[in-house]
Amino acid sequence: MTLDVQLRHRFGAFSLDLAFTAPPGVTALFGRSGAGKTTVVNAVAGLMRPDEGQISLNGQMLLNTRAGQFTPPHRRRIGYVFQEPRLFPHLSVKQNLLYGRWFARRRSPAPAADFGRVVELLGIAALLERRPMALSGGEKSRVALGRAILSAPQMLLMDEPLAALDEERKAGILPYLARLRDEFSLPILYVSHSATELAQLATTVVLIGAGRVIASGPTAEVLTAPATATGFGLSETAALIGVTVEAREADGLTRLRSAAGPLWLPGVEAGPGSVLQLRILARDVMLARSRPEGISALNILPVTVIDLTGAGDEVLVRMRLGGEVLLARITPRSARALQLSPGAPLYAVVKAVSLAP
Repeated sequence: MTLDVQLRHRFGAFSLDLAFTAPPGVTALFGRSGAGKTTVVNAVAGLMRPDEGQISLNGQMLLNTRAGQFTPPHRRRIGYVFQEPRLFPHLSVKQNLLYGRWFARRRSPAPAADFGRVVELLGIAALLERRPMALSGGEKSRVALGRAILSAPQMLLMDEPLAALDEERKAGILPYLARLRDEFSLPILYVSHSATELAQLATTVVLIGAGRVIASGPTAEVLTAPATATGFGLSETAALIGVTVEAREADGLTRLRSAAGPLWLPGVEAGPGSVLQLRILARDVMLARSRPEGISALNILPVTVIDLTGAGDEVLVRMRLGGEVLLARITPRSARALQLSPGAPLYAVVKAVSLAP
């Protein structure tokens, strides 16, 4: 199911003028606060009318300002999960969930998702008789997700649903979101300014800055593009590298196979043959002209420079790692000392790696 969006709108001095296509999967609208992400989501939901634009979902026109066409929100069959869960405080968790199913039956002949399966996937069976005031922030978020899914939407909108949670609770919720993505194959438009959330969830990223689309495409490509670094700060820039688990070694480290050679990582629970993604921050990569010896780092990979992008007192180096892209953030002085240029062979010393399953 494909979403096509073309919007133009003005709020005082701020103007929104963008167009993008969201293919099946999770499409993340990524950008700083005030970039226009929530405005886009509200327009897709039908909660605001833009000055000009067209929005179609799977060929069905929801908005066409030139033709005077506007489908009201309750007829769009779009589920919306806000930053705040917005549960009904006087209803139990079960009643909140059943409201989503009741609403689905009123507005659409399409069958709603199985109640028991949703409860199981979200891990909320023990919460069904509680009221929202007795739930933690993470539990409320899961219930809000369940209610949205049980409303039988043809698409799900999520506007920074984890923004109010601390990092520990976010880490607990992300696997549930990934399960929903994979189990229901439900297209999701997901608003975030967290690269970590994107790495774990998104299949497509639309990078938005000042009301304009800066870049869009597969997640790994957009996150490693120079526009991402210059627009959102080099310290947050990271590469996504696909690996396969080979074996757990005697000292407890897991050996992973990458396009450029073996990598070793502690704390990997996945078994041999599992395919994983590694998220490697640009700031956690050191560069050397020759292979370093006598250092503690285990992961040293041969790479080739693609290009260099300057941003203030730092340089982003993009490198070819087999068929993928690795990033490093260094100073201009280091770039001169290494005599870096496109095509130069290097060794990348990876100081830290995180898993993005």
